[in-house]
Amino acid sequence: MSDIRNPSYCGSRDAVYIDTNRILDSCRDKDCFEDVTVYLSDIGNELLERASAVRTKCAKILCANIHVDNVPFNRGFYQISITMYIKVTVEICACMGRAQETDGIAVVEKKVILYGGEGNVNIFKSDVLNSNFCGCNHTETPGNNLPTAVFEVVDPLVLNTRILDVCEIRHHCHLHTEDFPEIVCNCLDGRISQENHGKVLAISLGFFSVVRIERPAQYLVHGTEYTVPEKECISPSSDDPCKMFKHMAFPVNEFYPPALCDLKGESDPGCGCKK
Repeated sequence: MSDIRNPSYCGSRDAVYIDTNRILDSCRDKDCFEDVTVYLSDIGNELLERASAVRTKCAKILCANIHVDNVPFNRGFYQISITMYIKVTVEICACMGRAQETDGIAVVEKKVILYGGEGNVNIFKSDVLNSNFCGCNHTETPGNNLPTAVFEVVDPLVLNTRILDVCEIRHHCHLHTEDFPEIVCNCLDGRISQENHGKVLAISLGFFSVVRIERPAQYLVHGTEYTVPEKECISPSSDDPCKMFKHMAFPVNEFYPPALCDLKGESDPGCGCKK
C-alpha cells in the first residue's frame, strides 16, 4: 500500500503541495476595560489639574505586544498575553471655558488560553540575503517550537471618560517611559509625564477581538496552473482629467445613509421597535 502522505502526482495539474499555517484553535472576545489610566504629557497633566470637564474625541490602537507561553501541566495549551497601546485624543475644558486638545497613552492587557498542539522539530529556513557560496559567514539557527498567535482587533469604543484622584484608581500602576515601545513615545508631541500631581484621566474602553493560534503545515490541494491575464492595464489620461472624471460612477450610496432595516440585515419593511 502506497504512503498517502507523499503521493506522486507527476504531470498532474489538479494536485499541488502548499506550505501554509493551520489554525489549531481560536476564540472571539468582547472586553470592557473600566477606568484605564491615560498617561499624558507634562503639558497635558497641567491642563488636567485645572480642568473642569473632559471628553475623548478618539482612541486608536498604535501597537500590541504578544507573548506565547506554555501552560504548566497542560500539554499542548498555551497562554497568550497581549498588551495593547492606545493613543487617546482628549479635549480638556480648562479655565475661562476654553477647550484645549491633548494626546495620551492608555495601556490594557488581556490573556487567553488556546490549544496549539506540540511541535518537536527544529525548523531551519534559508535566507536569500545571506546565501553565499562558502556558508561561513551565516549559520542558520533552529526556530522554537512555540506556535504563532494572531490577534485581530478593531479600534476601541470609548464608553466613558472622567477625572479621578489617584487614590480612586483601583488598578493604577506607574509605568516609566522606558516601558513604552518607541513607536508609542514618538506619537506624542511631548514626553510622557512621569508624575501625577493628584488627578488622573481615566477612560473606559470596549474591544471586539479575535485571537487564533497557528502552526505551519503542509497540504495537498487541488488547483489549476496560473495563466497570464487577458485584461490589459489601463492608465489614467493626464491630458484630459475632466474626461476621466466624467466616466466615473456617481457615488449614490454616499448621499443616502443606510436605513435601520439595512443595518440589521432584515428585509421586512416594517422593522423597528416591536411592541
